[in-house]
Amino acid sequence: MKALQIIVFLVASLFSLNAIKAQGVYKDQFAHTFSIVARDSITGEMAVGVQSHWFSVGTIVAWGQSGVGVVATQSFVNPAYGPEGLTLMQEGKSAKQALEILTAKDEGKNFRQLGFVDNKGNVASFTGKNCVASAEHFEGNNFAVQANMMLNDNVVPAMVKAYTDYADLPLAERVVKTMLAAQEAGGDIRGKQSAALIVVNGAPVENTWEDKKVDLRVDDSPEPLQELERLLKVHRAYEHMNRGDLAVEANDMTTALEEYGAAQKMFPDNLEMKYWTAIALANGGKVNEALPIFKDVFSSDGNWKTLTKRLPESGLLTVSEGDLKKIIEQ
Repeated sequence: MKALQIIVFLVASLFSLNAIKAQGVYKDQFAHTFSIVARDSITGEMAVGVQSHWFSVGTIVAWGQSGVGVVATQSFVNPAYGPEGLTLMQEGKSAKQALEILTAKDEGKNFRQLGFVDNKGNVASFTGKNCVASAEHFEGNNFAVQANMMLNDNVVPAMVKAYTDYADLPLAERVVKTMLAAQEAGGDIRGKQSAALIVVNGAPVENTWEDKKVDLRVDDSPEPLQELERLLKVHRAYEHMNRGDLAVEANDMTTALEEYGAAQKMFPDNLEMKYWTAIALANGGKVNEALPIFKDVFSSDGNWKTLTKRLPESGLLTVSEGDLKKIIEQ
C-alpha cells in the first residue's frame, strides 16, 4: 500500500512539472513575493517596491521608466513583462491595456502575478489562478498591491491601509512603510531575504542617467526592509550632498553650507558630510568655525588631511595660504 502511494505521488509530481513546463514557466525564476506599484498624484513620480525570500529580487521584479510607468512582475517571473509593458505604455496603451495584451499571449499566465501603473495613474493587477496561496491583489487610486505565497490573507489589506495612512509622506518613504506593514502582517511564508525600491520621474527625462530618482536594492539580508529604509535615508542625505556640490561649483557657498549641513544633521557621524561642511565654511570665510570640524575629521582618518592639501589646485578650497596652513595643522 505504501509503495502504491509513493508511485501515485511521483506520477502526480511528474504530471505537475510537465504541466508547468508545457505552459512556459518551468525555466522561469521564482520570485514569490509582495510588491506595490504606485504613482504620486501631485508630483507624478512612480514607484515599485518589493520584498521576497529570494536572492536579489529587485533585478527581475521591478521595472520603471520616467514619463511612462512602472511594472512589477512576480511569482514565476517572466522578466519580459517589464520592458515590453513599458514599451506598450510608452506607445500610449493604458496600464490595463498593456497588461491584457501581454497576458493574452503568455501560455504561463496562470503562474504569473503582475502590477502595472501608467503615467496617468491608471492601474492594473493580475493574479494567475495557479499562484501559491495566500495570493491576491488590490487595485486602488494610483496604486496597486500584489502578494503571493504569503503567510496569511492579512498582508494585502495591511498594505492598502498603510499606503492610505501614510499619504503625507514622499512616495518612496510611503512605499517603504507599506512594505513594512506587509511584513508585520505576516509577509512571505518562507521569510525574508531581499528587497528593492525604484522611483522614476512623472515626466520624460532628457538623459537616460536621470531616469531613476531612487534606485535601491538589498540583495541578501536577514532584515531587508529595515536595511532598505536605512539606505533610503542615506540616499536623502546624499541628495543634500549632491546639491551642495553643485552649489560649490557655482561658488554659492551659502547654499552649499545649507545643503551640507542638512546632510550632516541626518548623519552626524559621517566623515564625508562633516568634511564638506567644513570646506563650505572655510570657503565662505568662516575658517575659525571650520577648524574644529577639520580637527575631528583628521583625527579619525588622516587621509582627509592629505586630500585637503590637494583641493586648492582644483579650486575646491579657496582660502589663503595662511588659512590653509591653519587647517592643515589641525
